Amino acid sequence: MKKGKIIKGIAGFYYVHDGRGKIYECKAKGIFRNRRMKPLVGDDTVFEVLNEEEGLGNITEILPRRNSLLRPATANVDQALVIFAAKEPDPNLNLLDRFLVTMEIEEIPCQICFNKADLDRQEGTRLLRLYEKAGYPAHLFSIHREEGLSGLRELLRGRTTVMAGPSGVGKSSLMNFLHPGADMETGSVSEKIGRGRHTTRHTELFFLEENTFLLDTPGFSSLELSDIPCEELRFYYPEFLKLEGKCRFHGCIHGKEPDCAVKQALGEGRVCRERYENYLLLYEELKSRKRYG
Repeated sequence: MKKGKIIKGIAGFYYVHDGRGKIYECKAKGIFRNRRMKPLVGDDTVFEVLNEEEGLGNITEILPRRNSLLRPATANVDQALVIFAAKEPDPNLNLLDRFLVTMEIEEIPCQICFNKADLDRQEGTRLLRLYEKAGYPAHLFSIHREEGLSGLRELLRGRTTVMAGPSGVGKSSLMNFLHPGADMETGSVSEKIGRGRHTTRHTELFFLEENTFLLDTPGFSSLELSDIPCEELRFYYPEFLKLEGKCRFHGCIHGKEPDCAVKQALGEGRVCRERYENYLLLYEELKSRKRYG
């Protein structure tokens, strides 16, 4: 028996990295179906080797998960690297805030990255400051010009990081910068399953160095919030949470209530209007879901 981490799952096959550089193509035993437990990318596993030369095996055990995400479907994530572009495509901040709320619910720390600073440095700097004000670590860089990337590897070291964001923002370029062998690894797996190398279609984990993994995920253009009570949404905005208990009314949802500390901070510029307006939209969405669900 060996231990390893699932780096990719396609059509019932799971590709398990043994921590030393070898990848095994495995099937999951029927016991997982009986337990209604589906293996996820990022799962730590115990597997038996069926053919060492061909790298074939069976997963016999999934070790306890620290956490798991539905979208992207991953397990044992230490942090999220959320990538948007300063321009081309223009950043959809409602989508970004949805993702941040999702990570807050799962208690997974986020690092926000704005790529393509070379296309619009002014807008990139504005976005950087907007999210730093909200309480998030934010980074501005240009992969095309290899600017602002010097501290990124240290940020990832010793962690399993999920890299996510819309299509076209440079996730694949960043992956190739951080791990030039990624194309080669993708190609070797694709050769086994008879598929070519294209834009990322599946969640895939890459081994960067000891105890350091980076999850590449398909781009997304929409994201549905977890099914939480609308009244709890405010707890997943860090800048609101700092003001909790300072409103006139207990349980203030920072909408139409008078003497609201969040709206006061909004008027003083301590809370960003774009974030606040997205909060109201998401609140109404959750409220409607509760009403008609």
